[in-house]
Amino acid sequence: MLAIIDQGYPYLTAEVDGLPVGYAYASSFRSRTGYRFTVEDSVYVGSNMQGHSIGKTLLRALIKECRARDVRVMIAVIGDSDNAASIKLHAACGFVTIGTFPKIGFKFDRWLDSDQMCLTL
Repeated sequence: MLAIIDQGYPYLTAEVDGLPVGYAYASSFRSRTGYRFTVEDSVYVGSNMQGHSIGKTLLRALIKECRARDVRVMIAVIGDSDNAASIKLHAACGFVTIGTFPKIGFKFDRWLDSDQMCLTL
């Protein structure tokens, strides 16, 4: 978390009754200078709080923060094409699917596709 903040990227948290229930942050999409106006987002909401619009609230606030920091493009790398909730969340915030990397990751004893989505700010 501190490395992200130290690099000037936003890191947001959500709390309910004083307890953390989710977070969202932007980080470098690529380390090369040509990609300095592009970020990758990450959004996490605890399983007990999913379905309460926390993810959407966090992602919308993150988009707003990135616009204020002159970010031009936000990329979502969905680590599993079966993650319908993440795909739906990003689509609801204006992201469009760019493509799928088939069987690029291995987790939980199975090969996973990875979807990439994009939002031009």
